[in-house]
Amino acid sequence: MKLHIKYMVSSRCKMEVKEQLKKLDLHFANVNLGEVEVMEDITAEQHDKIKIALLKSGLELMDDKKAILIEKIKNVVIEMIHYSDELPKTNFSDYLSQKLNYDYTYMANLFSEKEATTIEHFIIMHKIEKVKELIIYDELTLTEIAWKLHYSSVAHLSAQFKKITGLTPSFFRSLKNRKRNTLEDV
Repeated sequence: MKLHIKYMVSSRCKMEVKEQLKKLDLHFANVNLGEVEVMEDITAEQHDKIKIALLKSGLELMDDKKAILIEKIKNVVIEMIHYSDELPKTNFSDYLSQKLNYDYTYMANLFSEKEATTIEHFIIMHKIEKVKELIIYDELTLTEIAWKLHYSSVAHLSAQFKKITGLTPSFFRSLKNRKRNTLEDV
């Protein structure tokens, strides 16, 4: 039986879900972002216990098919940008359609309707967060970051970064090296 869980976006969330299932003596085959495959059928009482346990952890059990699809879209984007070593060679719309077996137009319309933003903007926001992370780690040049995240050029990355954050990537990099002032020095 598959359970769909909202806000499950990290390895830490996966560990928390595993822990809660173990406490309830439920066995699971797979725990992925947003989805858990439980080995046994779940009673209504167990379902309620899982729901309560997950809510205490900031997670939410989902039953609505459209909400589940939106969460799957988010999880595919998050996994693709934050947890894979390389982004797919195809464009994101084709990648999402292939991965989730839905027409992209349908997914895009549903996502926009329910989330008040587009899938494209959601992807851009996560790409910029990944850029920030890579800048802070200071292991890659902006050219390497642009290449890794499939930007056409450093100029394109910089323009998108500035549009979202209000800062240039170079200025953002300089901020991490600054010493914070104490309250008395302000």
